[in-house]
Amino acid sequence: MEESKLLERITINPKIFGGKPIIRGHRLAVEHILGMLAAGDSPETILSGYQWLEAEDIQACLIYAREGQN
Repeated sequence: MEESKLLERITINPKIFGGKPIIRGHRLAVEHILGMLAAGDSPETILSGYQWLEAEDIQACLIYAREGQN
């Protein structure tokens, strides 16, 4: 999937987490996913903890962080 398409999964809603970037409108912040990855959690572990989360969402978080938009 194209990076621009993946980044569409990241949304900002001022009413959720004070406008922090979140994943597809859910109450899960991009920084939370990045923190779990940094702590050593595997994408598979993260996906198992959030039934609605998709591998593309994790990829979108990584791209978002790389772009320095966080």
